[in-house]
Amino acid sequence: MKIGIFLGNLGNPAIYYPKLAKITGGVTASIFLCQLLQWQAQHSYSGEWVKTNSTEIEKATGLNQEEQKFARQQLKVRSLLKEKLTNPNTDTLELWADIDAFEEKINNFWTPNPDNLITQKSRENNNHPVEIFPETSPPNHAVKIDKYFGQPRQQIAVAVTPNYRFSGPWNSQEELHKFQRALEEYAKERNLWFGNPSGWAFKVIDSITKGLTSTFWEEFIAGIPLGESQKVKRDWEIEPEVPYPAFEEERIQYYVHKGEPLEAAVSKARADLRNPVLGKDLWEGFLRKCDRLADDALKAKQQGVNTPYLPSSFNEKPQITKDSVMRKLGAIAPQLALNQSTSDQIPALPKPAETASPTPAEIPSISSLQKAYKTPLGRSIVEKQIAANPDWGYEIVDGEIVESIPF
Repeated sequence: MKIGIFLGNLGNPAIYYPKLAKITGGVTASIFLCQLLQWQAQHSYSGEWVKTNSTEIEKATGLNQEEQKFARQQLKVRSLLKEKLTNPNTDTLELWADIDAFEEKINNFWTPNPDNLITQKSRENNNHPVEIFPETSPPNHAVKIDKYFGQPRQQIAVAVTPNYRFSGPWNSQEELHKFQRALEEYAKERNLWFGNPSGWAFKVIDSITKGLTSTFWEEFIAGIPLGESQKVKRDWEIEPEVPYPAFEEERIQYYVHKGEPLEAAVSKARADLRNPVLGKDLWEGFLRKCDRLADDALKAKQQGVNTPYLPSSFNEKPQITKDSVMRKLGAIAPQLALNQSTSDQIPALPKPAETASPTPAEIPSISSLQKAYKTPLGRSIVEKQIAANPDWGYEIVDGEIVESIPF
């Protein structure tokens, strides 16, 4: 193939000025801008936008779609190019090169500036010198400083005082230690700081040393239990964190009727009443219910009823404590009391042969055993008693207490 035919098949060459790469942001951006300026020059009006697409641009410049995208980004960042997408379904673009901004950047780039350390010669050689300042550090720690990146950050040195002690309103270290122990006990009771009471106490003490006031310290020096003065008594509470018994029992019965076990019902009810927003809403509903019950009771009294009906939650109930439960369990079965360790050996029941035969009056009736067998605690006791006293003539069949067949 002759060289003329070969060059003719290659098409028209693209104009590229290497020095423009510093202004446009790279070789691809320079090629892209030169081609766009050439297309704009062909229009009668210089402000007219150029309509094209990625295929035409690649045919004219040889830049693929990724290179075109990068070139457009570089030009837009430098305010040299404006573009808009005419149709989202096609890749047709409307492009316009800002000639005024382009000329301004060229003038700024080639105009000598005496304050600029970069000389015209260094620009032509594409070599940017870095000024090295004299050493200011000791010879063993010589550091070369680049003017364009500023001074290096100085090493932060924190002075540590020997035998450092917290300074605060306490009069002695002993008083501080007592305050710390009181804070840790308070945190243990409420499981604060994710089970780390010492960390929570340190945070409180550290805030005091920085000048912040603490209600905990004021309570400590006044001899008040920590957190006592911070409690808020709400409308539905007899005292802070103690709701009205009828209100609490009403919420417990709500969960019991939903099928919750009694232990879970108590826990959920108390959690609801500790929530200030939910507790307020429940309290208002409870008051409306009480008002309606009071109206019904007054009407019943007017009609001659001496004792109007009230829900079970309004009946006075004895307070349930650990000691009262232990006394009851101890009276029924000492080995099942709450204070009995699971590792303690339960004394063996006497063998039937070693015990005296009970009289008919001492043998419990089948009806009393059946009644006691209905409760979980009574079921365990009755099973042990029947197993230990076969002479009673009872046995358990399919969960029912029946009389033993003698043959």
